[in-house]
Amino acid sequence: PVRTPVENTFAERWIRSIRRELLDRTIVWNQRQLERLVTDYIAHYNQHRPHRSLQQRPPEARDKPPPAPPAKVAVLRTTRCHGLINEYQNAA
Repeated sequence: PVRTPVENTFAERWIRSIRRELLDRTIVWNQRQLERLVTDYIAHYNQHRPHRSLQQRPPEARDKPPPAPPAKVAVLRTTRCHGLINEYQNAA
């Protein structure tokens, strides 16, 4: 919203994150590619990326308790944004 300086900090932080983690490492050729990359990054940001203020949990897992440290388990890696971002989870 216009003239709401408190909201501006959140927007600036999100823009800094997407630039540092995605856009500064990518050559964008057209708007369709940009939209696809941003959509993929938004899913990563909300579903998998750890946030310090949420005890290293993503925003969509806000209501869930933090996971206990696992014993030795197999780890599954998933790549996003053409391999620029890696997500890790316990293999079933």
